[in-house]
Amino acid sequence: MGNGFHVRKGVALASLVAALAAIVVIIALSVRIAQEKSRNAGTLPSTAEPTAFIPKEPWDHYRLPDTITPISYNVTFWPRLEPDDNDLYLFTGNCTVVFKCTRETDLILIHSIELNFTLLDGFHARLTGLNGPAPSLKKTWLEDRTEYLVVQLDGPLQVNSSYELFTEFAGELSLIQQGFYRSVYTEDGVEKVIAATQMQPTHARKAFPCFDEPALKAVFHVTLIHPQNTTALSNSITSGHVNITVDGQDLIRTSFGPTVIMSTYLLAFVVCDYGHIRTEPGRSVLIRVWASKTAIDKGKGNYALEKAPPILAFYEKYYNISYPLEKSDQIAIPGFGHGAMENWGLITYTEPALLQGLHESFYEEKEVVVAMVSHELAHMWFGNLVTLRWWNDLWLNEGFASYVSNLGSDHAEPTWELNDFIAPEEILHVMDEDASCFSHPLSVKEEEARTPHEIEFLFDSITYKKGAAVLRMLSHFVTEAVLTKGLQTYLKEFQYKNTVPKDLWKHLQMAVDEAGISLPRPVEEIMNRWVLQMGFPLITIDTRTGNVTQKHYLSSLECVMDTPSEFNYSWFVPITWMKNGKEEPKYWLLTKEDTNTDMALGSSDWLVANINLTSFFRVNYDAENWERIINKLNSRHQDIPLINRAQIIDDAFNLAELGMVNMTLALRITSYLDKEVEYMPWRRADFYLKKFLDILLPRGIHGPLQAYFRKKVTPVFQYYKKLTRNWTERPTRPSDLYNQVTVINLACKVELKDCTQLATTWFREWMNNSPTNKIPPSLEKEVYCSAVAAGGTEEWDFIWSMYQKNVMSEQTSYSLMYALSCTRQPWLISRYLEYCLDPEQVPVNDIHHVITFLAHNPVSQPFLLYFLRTNWQDIVNKSFFSKESVIYIITSLMSTRLQLNQFLQFKEELKKQLSLGEEEFEVFNTVEANMKWIERYSKEVHDWLISETSEK
Repeated sequence: MGNGFHVRKGVALASLVAALAAIVVIIALSVRIAQEKSRNAGTLPSTAEPTAFIPKEPWDHYRLPDTITPISYNVTFWPRLEPDDNDLYLFTGNCTVVFKCTRETDLILIHSIELNFTLLDGFHARLTGLNGPAPSLKKTWLEDRTEYLVVQLDGPLQVNSSYELFTEFAGELSLIQQGFYRSVYTEDGVEKVIAATQMQPTHARKAFPCFDEPALKAVFHVTLIHPQNTTALSNSITSGHVNITVDGQDLIRTSFGPTVIMSTYLLAFVVCDYGHIRTEPGRSVLIRVWASKTAIDKGKGNYALEKAPPILAFYEKYYNISYPLEKSDQIAIPGFGHGAMENWGLITYTEPALLQGLHESFYEEKEVVVAMVSHELAHMWFGNLVTLRWWNDLWLNEGFASYVSNLGSDHAEPTWELNDFIAPEEILHVMDEDASCFSHPLSVKEEEARTPHEIEFLFDSITYKKGAAVLRMLSHFVTEAVLTKGLQTYLKEFQYKNTVPKDLWKHLQMAVDEAGISLPRPVEEIMNRWVLQMGFPLITIDTRTGNVTQKHYLSSLECVMDTPSEFNYSWFVPITWMKNGKEEPKYWLLTKEDTNTDMALGSSDWLVANINLTSFFRVNYDAENWERIINKLNSRHQDIPLINRAQIIDDAFNLAELGMVNMTLALRITSYLDKEVEYMPWRRADFYLKKFLDILLPRGIHGPLQAYFRKKVTPVFQYYKKLTRNWTERPTRPSDLYNQVTVINLACKVELKDCTQLATTWFREWMNNSPTNKIPPSLEKEVYCSAVAAGGTEEWDFIWSMYQKNVMSEQTSYSLMYALSCTRQPWLISRYLEYCLDPEQVPVNDIHHVITFLAHNPVSQPFLLYFLRTNWQDIVNKSFFSKESVIYIITSLMSTRLQLNQFLQFKEELKKQLSLGEEEFEVFNTVEANMKWIERYSKEVHDWLISETSEK
């Protein structure tokens, strides 16, 4: 499944909101720890009930017994795209599953939840023997806890005999995107309904009774009954249409050819009134892009259709296995919350992940599309053809698809150099997640992924991004050619089957041996340390002695590790490194401490480790080498590889937060940035510099801080002004496109006059000719914000009118909400908050975003605190905004003792009236940590800034 992890922050709506919400946090580290403490300790959340439940019967267990193997399903569905008298959208259906008895049993357990069954002779199902008579049914019932339809028999099923189990059922096409559901969109003023599916990971059982485990693969025969003037799609090509009449309704019955053998979570079907475009006839694989007729007519699917065929062809060559289906449909589902889903032959996408065309030259839109299409098509082999045996190894699907999708994207757009900066940026991001003491291994124990809730928990950035990162590391120490060879033989042997990581390591070892590559340990031994234990090492290199050590890197000194590791949190670490700009032979650290005399340096030498971030670890050095790195950055920064310049910034600030290096050392590393024009170093620096701004905003140190940032960003701002011919052209390099956004956003945030003037000029041109907005979409958020902050009522009212028109894209809608929160006029802030209580002004679904955005504005913070305190009941009563969210936002605003004391006075009343327990106020502990952080670093940072800027 592709999700938000693959959509870059500048484009994805969820990422935009998440980034803005993160700004609210005074110190992201301490807040993250407090949030994680609200989870249960250990790798996965507990699903334990108030009184311990001890399974006694077979149906008490969440895993199916090994008594039955499905062979095929014949399923028919009739979704109602109009509501019934109770305003419900329903579907009816029937299922015949053919299965084989593999071990004698008098019990059939088949997954089913949220379905109403038609009783057949008093039972929920009918059983027929295909090799002789079947035993009679004794009793049937639904076991909601473990999500089974239980069928008890009067006698045993015979081993190696086959049977048919027939059921008839009905369910609701709800708006919850699980199983068979509905999605709604408006076209030409008419509301339209789509019936679609989302089966992964355990939602197929919500659409029809099935053996809903990935190892229980089968062939599916699908029939859909649907209204005239609609189209039905499924995994396979259509085999026939018949016009029928049912209950006086003229309908179509569409049948599909049998699928290849596959897991239940890959089954898909859609009924819609869509248009489509397709590849030219004659191609071996038919590729179609489906979307609303308006979107298709506007050409928004053209780019996806252009790139899907070469990406598919690349994977056929890369995997050395032909795509096994006749067609590959790509379909956009309005409001689809999963990013995308790799259903075999019918891939579903959220609209921004598939459709491009609002701005033909908008590169970021295209990057999202090519990245998502690459990810999902990569799954056609890794995940669909060869599938994990159980969800505890989910990273086998998602980590590999994430890794390979970077290769596919690079092939589709070779001039964009996507793999050169997307993968490293994602590695640095996921390190933050994996450094938590509440992280989890890539492969968890099977007993820790039993329930649907535990399985859902694994769909996170660790699985996707760390999975890709350790594979990238593997490819570097065995070579990409050897990795590819091992993958090819692995896929060949296990096609249409299920595997565990051990199977993959075996094939990679075979490829390593064949290539004659020497490794210090077998592939499986090396990789088990990265896959079977959470976290990663901090490598410390003392260049005075050559001493090299490793220890488990944790993002908080308060972390108490109660999750044991059979490897004692020690890794086999491949360390690439360079001395004085020359790359040296790879060094393997196989113990917790070792000495490499080659790393002992002379007084004028400098060393940088983990070249191009090829391995998954952070690096610390002795003080002398840090100084030499800083000197090199300031004298000739290009001698240090680009990715390493970003890594050095990231490592230094993370180590400084833990007190392992001085905070001023991290800040001094940024002193070279006025010479840096590349995206990755600026992206990492921007993250930490903006965090400093937010942390220290209420303090007198804020002025010198802004002055320092202006000093660093001004030359780069002028560089992009010249590169774009005074902002009249777009940069041609993708990294320049991204860095221009980063630099302008930071320059406007620190109130660089040239940036504010640029923003207000663009904004005034838009105000004077509102139908034409020439502001680049990637710059909308900060340009709108800067113009509103610098302006007054006129600018605010204009943005408000644009927001009220509600004809913009979702991304622009978020930018408008954010811009409205940037005003410095108290009466406009009060007006905005009052509008939040009126759903005619601010829709209910937008209020959470408005409050989060306002929390970022120091002028609005006291007004927001008062608003939340006086209106919390009204806010909490709205389903979109939880009571925990109220507490989180209020406490995240606090950085002074006075603010904390004011809210503590309200705490007891809040606890009583919201029925909150003391544990839900754990976030208050972070306020103390925030204030301690400020006390610890403010003088050190303040004195250094004064010395750098001469501004007091």
